[in-house]
Amino acid sequence: MSEPIKNRYDFVILFDVENGNPNGDPDAGNMPRIDPETGLGIVTDVCLKRKIRNYVEMVKDEEPAEDAPEGGKGYQIYIKDNVPLNRSDERAYRYYGVTDAKKAKKDDPDLDRKLRDFMCRNFYDVRTFGAVMTTFVKAALNCGQVRGPVQLGFARSIDPIVPQEVTITRVAITTESDAERKGTEMGRKYVVPYGLYRAEGFVSANLARKTTGFDEEDLSLLWKAIINMFEEDRSAARGKMAVRELIVFKHDSELGEAPAYKLFDTVRVSRVKPDAPRCYADYAVTVDEAALPEGVRCIRMI
Repeated sequence: MSEPIKNRYDFVILFDVENGNPNGDPDAGNMPRIDPETGLGIVTDVCLKRKIRNYVEMVKDEEPAEDAPEGGKGYQIYIKDNVPLNRSDERAYRYYGVTDAKKAKKDDPDLDRKLRDFMCRNFYDVRTFGAVMTTFVKAALNCGQVRGPVQLGFARSIDPIVPQEVTITRVAITTESDAERKGTEMGRKYVVPYGLYRAEGFVSANLARKTTGFDEEDLSLLWKAIINMFEEDRSAARGKMAVRELIVFKHDSELGEAPAYKLFDTVRVSRVKPDAPRCYADYAVTVDEAALPEGVRCIRMI
């Protein structure tokens, strides 16, 4: 693997949804998540990271799935559909020929670090977001816990959203008995007519150096995945979604030159029309670069 990143980054993502449900709440009939006190829409960090993982898996689909040797790097995804975590954990044990974990750890005090490094080396999302890989403790299968250098917060809409419940009909009847009684079936779906959401994130060069080895190539792939995370994830339920802005603050040092909140405060999103917003043009996005502290540079990637 190449050298880990040497600069801290903080970033702001602005994305919107039109006539879709950006993140349904299964505890509320899958209606769009909403803050009941403010009416602001919510999209969880887990939802956003899922989009990033899916994009990376798609663009790296032709990369070999073999275990990367020490010094190499893979782009497998640890958290994915239909793949138990234990199955991925066992790859690290097989690589080092471990059959009796307790005995192996006594014989090699450095084995825990080797297992952790194997997972970081082979799985892009472990190298990026970290993971808790202690799912099979009774049998001593334990690849450790990794705190990833990239962290995302919940996204919140700029303005309150008003989810609409839309009644739909279909002519495809489920069963023969139903077909004898009726010609159509009714259903419901929730949509947000329009919402502009803001998410904030952080990239720690310190954790990249100390733990996962997250490097410049990984960082470039992260920016690309964020920009395109909705482009290959279309569905009727999510409507039209797009990343509108990716604003990155690059620090000159590993630990940073200013608190993240001061940088985020320079990004202002304001309405330009008094009516209910229905498109991105109803907002204006500005960055007060004059207020940035010395040693921090703003990069608007979109």
